Amino acid sequence: MQIIPAPPRLQPAFYGGLFIGVLSALPVINIGNCCCLWVLGGGMLAVYLMQQNHPYQVTAADGALVGLLAGVFGGIIGTIISIPMDAMMGPYMQRMMQRIIESNPDFPAETRTMIENMSSGGTTAIRIVLRLCFGVIVGGIFAMLGGLLGVAIFKKNLPPPPPPPGTVEVLPRQ
Repeated sequence: MQIIPAPPRLQPAFYGGLFIGVLSALPVINIGNCCCLWVLGGGMLAVYLMQQNHPYQVTAADGALVGLLAGVFGGIIGTIISIPMDAMMGPYMQRMMQRIIESNPDFPAETRTMIENMSSGGTTAIRIVLRLCFGVIVGGIFAMLGGLLGVAIFKKNLPPPPPPPGTVEVLPRQ
């Protein structure tokens, strides 16, 4: 019986995570993540890269694992990139929210207070930790699903490897 070595997983997972993290942290482009588009795509990208560097079909377990790793990397990278992005975009977002409040006098007082509190929050340690936890957990789950989807889409139609020479194949009894 020939043992097929497992494909390398860390480098494809890192590139898939980089895809997830960068696109999830950019201000306008992150809208695509409302339905986990970038996270699923990062898991699929990781499987695609892993499949390209492996001569045989990647198994579903390998695809799920590399997708999970890509989601974890994506959550970490997205959190790190979002810190300076929030610092740069914070004043702009605060001015925009202030204009929305001033242009709509019909807002209830509770809604107005809630919007003002949200826009003046800035980047706090609690926000960073929550973003990191949410990104790693939810990103890991959905990137794992993207990895499984990638296995189905990018499969190679190659026959299994031949048995090593000198082995006898036993057929089951009928």
